[in-house]
Amino acid sequence: MSEKLQVGQQAPAFKLPRDGGSSISLADLKGKKVVLYFYPKDDTSGCTKEAMEFNALRADFAAANAEIIGVSADSVQSHDKFKAKYSLDFPLASDEEKAMLEAYGVWVEKSMYGRKYMGIERTTVLVGADGAIRQVWPKVKVPGHAAEVLAAAKSA
Repeated sequence: MSEKLQVGQQAPAFKLPRDGGSSISLADLKGKKVVLYFYPKDDTSGCTKEAMEFNALRADFAAANAEIIGVSADSVQSHDKFKAKYSLDFPLASDEEKAMLEAYGVWVEKSMYGRKYMGIERTTVLVGADGAIRQVWPKVKVPGHAAEVLAAAKSA
């Protein structure tokens, strides 16, 4: 696992496949703020609530010149179904190889009922228009999180 990201450092570059069959990269979004929210799994209760909260505020994020991108290790096909089921209106990037997840320090050892396994730590990273990390929210609790990220995006 890589080091945790620090505010002020340049965000690690990435290019990932996304829903709909195209790809998305940090370079494509140069000049915009980017909200990267990392979530464990499509169509699970917490991940669905988080996606819906971000989706409900997407116009406000756009007004703040900020792009929302959801990232998980799920396949593009899984993302397509998840996006269609909940009418999500922002990109979902797929990192099945986990290289980007590792670069951002969110692919971590987790534990449930005494069993250890590797998985995504629910984390959000706000990248400034200059490509530098503005804020990192580790171990996110979903209720109200999207609004907190929006407030930070407006002032970044």
